[in-house]
Amino acid sequence: MWRRRLTCLFGGEEKRVDSRTIHAGRGSSPVADAFPQQKFCDNRIVSSKYTIWNFLPKNLFEQFRRIANFYFLIIFLVQVIVDTPTSPVTSGLPLFFVITVTAIKQGYEDWLRHKADNEVNKYPVTVLEDGKRVGKESEKIKVGDVVEVLEDETFPCDLVLLQSSRDDDTCFVTTASLDGESNHKTHYTVPDTVKDVESLHATIECEQPQPDLYKFVGRMHIRRDGQETAVRSLGPENLLLKGATLKNTKKIYGVAVYTGMETKMALNYQGKSQKRSVVEKSINAFLIVYLCLLVSKAFVCTTLKYVWQNQHGQDEPWYNPKTQQERDTNLYLKMFTDFLSFMVLFNFIIPVSMYVTVEMQKFLGSFFITWDKDFFDPEVQEGALVNTSDLNEELGQVEYIFTDKTGTLTENNMEFIECCIDGFQYKNHKFLTETDGLCETDGPITITLNKAPEELEELFLRALCLCHTVQVKESQPVDEIDGVVLDQVDGFSPSPEDQCAFIASSPDEVALVKGAMTHGFTFIGSDSKSMKIRNRDNRVEVYELLHVLNFDPVRRRMSVIVKSESGEVLLFCKGADSSIFPRVRKEEVDRIRVHVERDAKEGYRTLCVAYKRLGNEDFARVDAELREARLSLHDREEKLMAVYNQVETDMILIGATAVEDRLQDRAAETMEALQGAGMKVWVLTGDKMETAKSTCYACRLFQRGTELLELTVGALGEGEGKREERLLELLLEYHKRVVHDTPPSKTGLHRTWSSPGQDYGLIVDGATLSLLLNASPDGTGSHYKNLFLKICQSCTSVLCCRMAPLQKAQIVRMVKSSKGSPITLSVGDGANDVSMILEAHVGIGIKGKEGRQAVRNSDYAIPKLKHLKKLLLVHGHLYYVRIAHLVQYFFYKNLCFILPQFLYQFYCGYSQLPLYDAAYLTMYNICFTSMPILAYSLFEQHISIDTLLDHAALYREVAKNAMLRWGPFFYWTMLGVFHGLLFFFGVYCVFSNPALLPSGQVFGNWTFGTIVFTILVFTVTIKLALDTRHWTWINHFVIWGSLAFYILFSFFWGGITWPFLEQQRLYFVFINMLSSMSAWLAIMLLIVLSLLPDVLLVALRRPRGRNTRQVRRRLPSSGTSTIFMLSQTASGHSFSWSD
Repeated sequence: MWRRRLTCLFGGEEKRVDSRTIHAGRGSSPVADAFPQQKFCDNRIVSSKYTIWNFLPKNLFEQFRRIANFYFLIIFLVQVIVDTPTSPVTSGLPLFFVITVTAIKQGYEDWLRHKADNEVNKYPVTVLEDGKRVGKESEKIKVGDVVEVLEDETFPCDLVLLQSSRDDDTCFVTTASLDGESNHKTHYTVPDTVKDVESLHATIECEQPQPDLYKFVGRMHIRRDGQETAVRSLGPENLLLKGATLKNTKKIYGVAVYTGMETKMALNYQGKSQKRSVVEKSINAFLIVYLCLLVSKAFVCTTLKYVWQNQHGQDEPWYNPKTQQERDTNLYLKMFTDFLSFMVLFNFIIPVSMYVTVEMQKFLGSFFITWDKDFFDPEVQEGALVNTSDLNEELGQVEYIFTDKTGTLTENNMEFIECCIDGFQYKNHKFLTETDGLCETDGPITITLNKAPEELEELFLRALCLCHTVQVKESQPVDEIDGVVLDQVDGFSPSPEDQCAFIASSPDEVALVKGAMTHGFTFIGSDSKSMKIRNRDNRVEVYELLHVLNFDPVRRRMSVIVKSESGEVLLFCKGADSSIFPRVRKEEVDRIRVHVERDAKEGYRTLCVAYKRLGNEDFARVDAELREARLSLHDREEKLMAVYNQVETDMILIGATAVEDRLQDRAAETMEALQGAGMKVWVLTGDKMETAKSTCYACRLFQRGTELLELTVGALGEGEGKREERLLELLLEYHKRVVHDTPPSKTGLHRTWSSPGQDYGLIVDGATLSLLLNASPDGTGSHYKNLFLKICQSCTSVLCCRMAPLQKAQIVRMVKSSKGSPITLSVGDGANDVSMILEAHVGIGIKGKEGRQAVRNSDYAIPKLKHLKKLLLVHGHLYYVRIAHLVQYFFYKNLCFILPQFLYQFYCGYSQLPLYDAAYLTMYNICFTSMPILAYSLFEQHISIDTLLDHAALYREVAKNAMLRWGPFFYWTMLGVFHGLLFFFGVYCVFSNPALLPSGQVFGNWTFGTIVFTILVFTVTIKLALDTRHWTWINHFVIWGSLAFYILFSFFWGGITWPFLEQQRLYFVFINMLSSMSAWLAIMLLIVLSLLPDVLLVALRRPRGRNTRQVRRRLPSSGTSTIFMLSQTASGHSFSWSD
């Protein structure tokens, strides 16, 4: 680590170089002398935060950055240095407890990160050195090493593919941990590399590391003995990324180009920072107010003390003469010392024990999420997991949800639903049966025996079997392909060679091939030059594969050029309707458009299929142009695009397909509930726009009436300068339409479908986002971003497709740092989602099929997306209400506690004499009043769980930190002031005649303080009992038990002579106090008067709003004894109302 940092510090020269030069195999090469030697980082991955050496100072520094911890440290030091009325133990012990517990917790979490890093860095790999296979640890790989990777292994660094065990010089990888796509992607070896990589002499020039997963530019100089050096271009199809997994390929060899923290995966990783909840920020704000109160009280008492002592005879009364040392003490130093003493005396207004209670509440409360049986999923045999208990209440404040698509919203399992051929719709999988097939025509759904011509049907099926990048892996048992039982169509039983699994870069391609197979045409397999299919007559057809025109998001289509056995050259093309329709005859479009629009409304993924016959001269011209474009080193993509657009014209439209991407169970219901709760849902995915758009429709994020606005490469057009101009035009147009011309929503957050206005949805892709975020730095960049953000915030839902992991984090950061600092939540299931999970205020990991990187880096993990509904609407809502009440209650009860102490100074000559005994000062927050509020903050349910689930709008009532705003804070503060004044002056009136016993015995100042303290303890405890809506046996035990403990403690503390005490101020004080009827009357009367406003407020206040009335009807009546059940029931959390 130190070597890497020193390299970054002193080796800055490399950062100024635009490209890097790598010598393959690290052996001597005749061309090596032509390039300067460069230094690169090693292959170690570091995600941990601390080391053994910096843990203690770094952790202490981070903890004492919190205002409360720093304040308590100062108070503790003052108590140690200055002679104060209270012991240093009262502040030191709670502070030590909080610091120690937090340090242990954070140290354990970082140890887990160290452990995960070691698993990756110590992973065994095989490297070729001097022609020999050498075993190494992954962290010892260096740039230029030739690495061997076997099937199902993960690539240890970013590699350029040199050699593959497959005959067609390709390999297949899955990048689920990078971009969330679990489908197989095809990568190609560099052309003209020798089969024996041990004798390879080559040099690679490529760009410096950058985080874009889909871009890579370079060239490779290959030298052969006795031949001229060959130069071959390198692109993303040649680059194997760290974190991806090798599939359906026994072995590959690749040369390391990026290692360690310079790999694309590491560059897309966001370091895990400590997250702070909005409640903690509110506590700090309230703390500043109470600190100001504390300083003001200390300043007022100090000032009045010296004003009073300046009066004649008050500075040095005859009964308390000063010592010579006191007379010689500097006046200002003495004033400062007195100020500090008053600060310590009034220090208890700052609730030191609140932080301990909050930590305990968060830690213990997190177990309720883990224990909730509703979160248990039988498929993964696991329940919810809490990685960070500090953010429980943040679950109740979410305003924006950023969700991944693949594996989160969907199961990534597409199914062929139907198709349309020449205007005839084929449904219910009754495609081509012995009864001529069941078809449906346009208009009403009626069964008819009419169908498309047989020649056109077979041509359509051949197009489905040939126009794809699907590969076959012979690994499945007989009669099963990829887990799907094969149908016997037209008496055809699949032969053993057909027993195989399909793998492809897109799940819809597999679905289409399976659909064709089910209906009589089976794709058998392919190699680099041919493709084989079995037709309905059980005859194998072989086609020569001439060219593949790959899919890209601009064209939104793909094509293949094949030659049949008869020598006919055919181009088959499939793609989005918006991409295919302009390139076919207009008279053919109308017959297909009806079906495409109807399927799209149903949320299906639709593709149109077309073909074209190429003559020999046409093909020769196209072939030459394609080969020339693919060998180009500059503007390769633009040249290929021009050829693609030229050849994909004047096609004949055959039909269309409809494929369904299965949603997660109850995904649509969950999304609808979350939007009803006032949360805005953004979908951030690396998938194609068409697939993601259909998923948004299926999840009800986009409705039929939603007007979609596009900010995509296709909408911007071509040309860099024109794109920026077009982008600004679209932003201004959308801003005017969505922001200016749309009336503001009255409720602010909830979906606009409840209002008569138009709903808008925005679609943006990764390329356009890069243009937005990296716009020219002349001031227009921030203008673009502000316009974009306002448009997004005014839309019902936003879809961001073709996003790199780092772009996902940038989107989250942009919203998080916008005006109002809205609370964000990110949910995903793959390593590609880790960056946005770490960036958001709350990160949720789904225990899906894409590994556990998201789960490990998340704050909370759930098995399925459907569990997010209860996690937010129930747990989040209740946690926030509980902890908000806890915070307000702590400030209130401590103000009640210390205000009589402040008032008492006016009657004791500002002598810093405490009103309460030292034992009461120490145990008030620790024993007498801490357990009832802790139980309340764990078990309170002001609204039943079923009601919270049924009425998602209730979530909005506590949104935007509603219970911890300044209004409720000042209400609790005024209530504390009222109670404190009533306690002190009420008892003061009783003591107008201190002879409260029949014997005439006079009560003193300690009895006065004890009566005040007794009223205080009973009032704040009964106040909490009145606020409790959900009683459990635990609440009864701690509330009444705390009061009983106070009485017993006071009896024993004042009724026994304790030998370790130098002076026992409360000896028999409490017992004598209870022997006075006046004291009893004063205690009961003042308690009733203190709580009377609360009772009247609850009795006279009427519920406001429809939701409140509904909740009131669902709550138990006031006369019902509600018992909180912690039992093993099917209700999951087992929170239930019982009589």
